[in-house]
Amino acid sequence: EALERYALAYVDYKTALQVDCSVQAAHDGVNRMTKALLEKDGVNWRQKLPPIPTVPVAAQTRWSTPSAQAPGANTPPATAPQGRRGGNTAAGMERARMLKEEGNEFVKKGNHKKAVEKYSESLQLNKECATYTNRALCYLTLKQYKEAAQDCTEALKLDPKNVKALYRRAQAFKELKDYKSSIADIKSLLKTEPKNTAALRLLQELNRA
Repeated sequence: EALERYALAYVDYKTALQVDCSVQAAHDGVNRMTKALLEKDGVNWRQKLPPIPTVPVAAQTRWSTPSAQAPGANTPPATAPQGRRGGNTAAGMERARMLKEEGNEFVKKGNHKKAVEKYSESLQLNKECATYTNRALCYLTLKQYKEAAQDCTEALKLDPKNVKALYRRAQAFKELKDYKSSIADIKSLLKTEPKNTAALRLLQELNRA
């Protein structure tokens, strides 16, 4: 029963982010529910989620249009909220999601180069935080540390407290021997998750470097 509530809450938060991706509370909620579902249901938790409804484009863009117009004034074309540019149609958003899932499958198979291609195609349609952090993981595996750090930076523009982005950028900075920046990212992460064992372990390694 608890798992079902977590899943429904996750769907609600993701739906809210389609409407306005700048809502920090929704980003925080997604992170909390992801952690809870992962603990409850393991790595395959996404397979048990109910479908996430696609929010109509009009609803997605209405936040960026002026709330009032003078009579007879020309209404400027609506623009997608920050983080959603490129995926300005329901079909585009769905295509981006499918490409990301294809990338995830390549990661599971250990084909990180092919996964990077799929994530890159997805990001052309929809600038999503999770896709950036997924591609960053691939870049880390491929030892392309500058690219990994750049992707994490883009992810953090969309979600400044994203734990995966902070941790993976810290890993990239460590490999680039930018220990000061790496430590700063880990300390930021630990403000959100003080007991994150992987982050604490990395901080110990950095303090010895």
